[in-house]
Amino acid sequence: MTTKAFPILLVEDDIVDVMAVKRAFRDLNVPNPLHVAGNGEEALFFLRDALKPIPGLILLDLNMPRMNGVDLLKVLKDDPNLRRIPVVVLSTSKEQSDRSATFGLGIAGYMVKGVDYPEFIEMIRTIQKYWTLSELPPPS
Repeated sequence: MTTKAFPILLVEDDIVDVMAVKRAFRDLNVPNPLHVAGNGEEALFFLRDALKPIPGLILLDLNMPRMNGVDLLKVLKDDPNLRRIPVVVLSTSKEQSDRSATFGLGIAGYMVKGVDYPEFIEMIRTIQKYWTLSELPPPS
């Protein structure tokens, strides 16, 4: 599988943000299949399902019910089958403590969601460009 076609898992509980990501992918003609999980528990269920594709990238919100983004990151990084999947945090949080905690858990990037769509689409374009050019390791 080429880096241009790897699946992406969006872990996001806010339906408006999910719709914004889907719209940005459509507007930018992002070829990657997008899968959505509404919280960390749903993401783990998806990631551990042998019938689901292993994503080449996880886009992760932090503030979610049941299992938040930091708790999910802890589980991911402790799991030898999942720890190599790159994770980019997409959050409204500008808190230094959130950035420190997530970078301490080995995220690939941290981006603050803007409120206007042009800014948001530029953020998605940047993520797409970076991961299109990056050489990702093969799935474990």
